[in-house]
Amino acid sequence: MTSNSFAMGTNAIAHGPYDHYDQVLVDIAAYVFRYWIDESSEAWQRARIALFDALSRVLETLKQSPEARNIIGPVIPDTKVPGGFLLPGTDHELDPLKGAFDLGLLIRYLDNNEAFPGADWGHPLDNIGAILSVADWCSRESRDCRQQAYTMNAVLRAIIMAYEIQGCLQARNAFHLLGLDHTFLVKVASTAVVSWLLGSTEAQTIAALSHAFMDGAPLRVFRHFSNNVPRKGWASGDACMRAVHLAMLTNRGQPGIPTVLSDPCCGFYKTLLYGNRIRVPQPYQSWVMENVFLKIHTVDAHGASAIEAAETVGHQLRARGFSAERDIAYIRVRTQQAAMFLNKQGPLHNSADRDHCMQYMIAVVLLKGAMIEIGDYQDKSPWAQDRRVEALRKRIELVEDMQFSLDYDDSEKRSLSSALKVILKDGTDLDEVLVEYPAGHPSREDTLDLVMSKFEKNLLAWYSDRDLTDEILKFAGQDEDDFRNTCVCDFIDAWRPE
Repeated sequence: MTSNSFAMGTNAIAHGPYDHYDQVLVDIAAYVFRYWIDESSEAWQRARIALFDALSRVLETLKQSPEARNIIGPVIPDTKVPGGFLLPGTDHELDPLKGAFDLGLLIRYLDNNEAFPGADWGHPLDNIGAILSVADWCSRESRDCRQQAYTMNAVLRAIIMAYEIQGCLQARNAFHLLGLDHTFLVKVASTAVVSWLLGSTEAQTIAALSHAFMDGAPLRVFRHFSNNVPRKGWASGDACMRAVHLAMLTNRGQPGIPTVLSDPCCGFYKTLLYGNRIRVPQPYQSWVMENVFLKIHTVDAHGASAIEAAETVGHQLRARGFSAERDIAYIRVRTQQAAMFLNKQGPLHNSADRDHCMQYMIAVVLLKGAMIEIGDYQDKSPWAQDRRVEALRKRIELVEDMQFSLDYDDSEKRSLSSALKVILKDGTDLDEVLVEYPAGHPSREDTLDLVMSKFEKNLLAWYSDRDLTDEILKFAGQDEDDFRNTCVCDFIDAWRPE
């Protein structure tokens, strides 16, 4: 149907010339090179929405974060790479490694993108940092050499596959319990699809994957109180950059490590997983893209239901003449086990601390009388120093509800339930407010429309040139076939400010 509809064959397990490699690596590469994504799958539409969601996050970060703007751009100031990746929303022309880092950083920096639950949790949207930078760079090289450039079909295909690889690997493997950061899975998934985009062979891709695992994983200490620092905003960019580098190295002939996982002396399993093995619960297809949670509100996905419940409680309080500051004695939050890492007491030192504190988010929503926004987490926000927030935080208790945790892990239900129970100082016991499926959940019919509405809002907030925004919105509204046949570099060119 489209110029980059590569025939992938079946999803069979690969055997033969790669038998000496660990099977996990072989299976991932076989999926990337041999699996055909059904043209009727809703994954294609959701991948397109995910792409615009990622670019929405890019523009929002450029608008909201001076800290992020200070990190992006060429390593040597004012350098322009001929034929380089054009970083959307900026005039930077970057090599594909720095381009992958910067785009991955901008997508993730405000901690405001989608999430996929499992034994571990992560954000497959991060992979777009590597995918789009490499696809654009390759397309410019092809066009300069008068060869056929990649179309957006290749980008969407790579996005679907990166989502699937990361999601399946995190579904039954709790790397965080071993202190390992989930961005390691971004590196693995991006290495696989970027290798394909670079024109590598299946064997070279297996080799690249072996290096991705040999790197190991970053420690996730930077995500936890008292070490919560902004690295969590650029960790995915770092993973994207490393994936591109590894794929390039094996594309140029560097060999792989066949038993990088299973080596009995110092393989991945023995060294990092204490002898445990990676479990993949189902064949790689397109299930993850079809079931990912798309974030609408600026809260960690695990806390989204609690924050929506808090907004409802706030409306109820005001309707009855009560004040959150004056009248609340106690709030109990029942939630899933996966959300308990948001349970924080004590001082919050920076925005990275605040956006991972359930008590802070609930307190701000109740006192503000509206949904929490990106600016409410920043150091300069009045809420960050508001004594009322700190006083209310101390009255909020998080408890795990075992049924909520079971429903969270249930592959059929996959709810993100939280419930708020408020007791007032005069003894009034308010009815508990339960939210099972917050905005952005794949079961919500309004999810895709809400994502695109947020995209348009961020687009118009960043660009002042209405001709430019109209051109970008044309891509957003294009017929599916027309969009998938669009050259990648033509699409990226539209995002460059005049």
